[in-house]
Amino acid sequence: MIQLNDVTLRRGAKVLLQGASTTLHPGEKVGLVGRNGAGKSTLMALFSGALHEDQGEFFMPPGWRLSQVAQEMPETSAAATDFVLAGDQRLAHLRVQLAHAEQSGDGMAIAQAHADLQDAGAHDARARAEALILGLGFLPGQLQQPVNRFSGGWRMRLQLARALMAPSDLLLLDEPTNHLDLDALVWLEGWLARYDGTLVVISHDREFLDAVTRVTLHIEGGRLTRYGGNYSAFEELRAQQLTLQQAAFAKQQDKIAHLQKFIDRFKAKATKARQAQSRVKALERMERIAPVLAEAEFQFEFLEPANLPNPMLVVSDGVFGYAAHDASNAPDTGANNLEPTGATGQFDPETAAPRVILRGVDRTVLAGQRIGILGANGQGKSTFVKTVARTLALLGGQLTEGKGLSIGYFAQQELDVLRPQDTPLEHMVRLARETGQQNSEAAREQQLRNFLGRFNFPGEMVGQPVGQFSGGEKARLVLAMIVWQRPNLLLLDEPTNHLDLATREALAVALNEFEGTVMLVSHDRALLRSVCDEFWLVARGGVAPFDGDLEDYQRHLQDENRRRRDERIAQAAPASDGHGAPAPTAGRPSSALNPAEQRRQDAQRRQQQAERARPHQRALQQTEQRMQAIERERTQLETRLSTAGLAPADMADAGRRLKALQDELAALEEAWLAHASAIEALTTAPSSEQVHAGG
Repeated sequence: MIQLNDVTLRRGAKVLLQGASTTLHPGEKVGLVGRNGAGKSTLMALFSGALHEDQGEFFMPPGWRLSQVAQEMPETSAAATDFVLAGDQRLAHLRVQLAHAEQSGDGMAIAQAHADLQDAGAHDARARAEALILGLGFLPGQLQQPVNRFSGGWRMRLQLARALMAPSDLLLLDEPTNHLDLDALVWLEGWLARYDGTLVVISHDREFLDAVTRVTLHIEGGRLTRYGGNYSAFEELRAQQLTLQQAAFAKQQDKIAHLQKFIDRFKAKATKARQAQSRVKALERMERIAPVLAEAEFQFEFLEPANLPNPMLVVSDGVFGYAAHDASNAPDTGANNLEPTGATGQFDPETAAPRVILRGVDRTVLAGQRIGILGANGQGKSTFVKTVARTLALLGGQLTEGKGLSIGYFAQQELDVLRPQDTPLEHMVRLARETGQQNSEAAREQQLRNFLGRFNFPGEMVGQPVGQFSGGEKARLVLAMIVWQRPNLLLLDEPTNHLDLATREALAVALNEFEGTVMLVSHDRALLRSVCDEFWLVARGGVAPFDGDLEDYQRHLQDENRRRRDERIAQAAPASDGHGAPAPTAGRPSSALNPAEQRRQDAQRRQQQAERARPHQRALQQTEQRMQAIERERTQLETRLSTAGLAPADMADAGRRLKALQDELAALEEAWLAHASAIEALTTAPSSEQVHAGG
């Protein structure tokens, strides 16, 4: 277990934790919460060994294996799978040991290395690494792409996968959801639910904390308090405690006032001096209850729009993507803010053709709408928003803006609109000029300083370069710039990535009070639920209304994952039915047929599916038989290697044979999975009756 006994932690002269004591038991999943700057990351650094306690005692079992996400951006040409696989350092070390043993011909060392590799899970390590990468939103074709070809957000996903790959007793995650889309976020929640070690996570996503954690550590005012339960339970318990504390404080203040009144009245009277003195001592001995001091909440509001055109904008037969001059710099591997292109859509410098992401989009945005933009990773959400925000040009069709449309755009990467070398004041002065501010220079600067102060930028901060700011501070500056512009249409692309919980709540309140229109892309489900009253789905190259809530959307993501898997299998299957005719497309009847004819065609289709599955079934059976034979031979070899007095040459031969069997077994397991997936896809394809019923 992890124990803190009267621990004090400092950062420079500032005391972040004082007298902190708590215990974390093995297997507990802990959420670490508190305001920005309260000391969460400092406590995490204590857990990781990067910092030591200034006072008190900190204990963690010395044999525990630690894993955490590296914060530096990886720069390597290694394939994505190899990079993640290297996260299991013990496995990498054992493979080096095996190579050295084989070079020296040491049979005993070879046998031991093989046994250790088997214990370390070498036989399925690559499959586990690939499952982590795919779960975090990568495409199968990206498994072997070099790491340095991915954008920054995707490299951080690879760092997360690398941390999950490492066997650990303690897993430390600091804002793991910042670079994830909703589908990857849901996958990560499921993975962490199955993790059997101790987890400590810092996150500002309340639904993620509720789904993952069962213990909450709260840091406030240098104190560390443990609560049993997830974040919602913590909020309820803390509210109850604050209510009780306030009531006790008020009661004590009444008692103090009563005692003080007696002292003031009778301390000068000889007959009452002794009683007055006893009350003075009672006051001195009294343990004072601290008042409930409300934390300085960050609150803001969007200004009332000057006008509300209706409709705000109309898209007719819109084509969204990257023009020829943009395509070479367009994202090709996806990220939280970038769409992957897969095998199609790579930029060709010779043809310089535009890259189309969405086609045939017909959408109308009305005044007062609250629209959540949903879509699996890489489907075109950010491309759609950037085009509406005028950052990208429409490739085709027509986008008609309402008269007086004023757009406030929050880019996913704040530095898309911020200049790192400029100060907040310089940003606002430039914005004031662009928006036609007519005040004098001196009056305008003071006005802008006052305005920035409302967004928690005090006097000294308005003169610091933005590049020195934290992610949350940059996000607040972007919000301030948007509010200044007085928009009537807000386009927000992942605005909460670096905001703490209190600021997220303030944003939700401000958006609900905003009188204009909101279009929101976010993986923060709490924000989507509280702000949006309708959803649009970006998928399969188009944009359409989504009839459902976020739970329905999560089920939709699971269905889409199965569909993409089936498509990959179908692409690898024969293109005809064996008689020269094209194979029928499952689930898409060519025309309306009478029921008898439809049933006949369904029966024929099922027979064709069974025939196409039969070769996979035979291969599956042969693979299973060979795997069983390998297991028997491997057991015999391991027994032989454990025999005393075995000659070194025989030991080396047995070790090499064991290595060959393990390699063959790994290949057979992959083949088994491929055949099993193909059979599942072929035997579960929907009939036309099912398609009609669902359509």
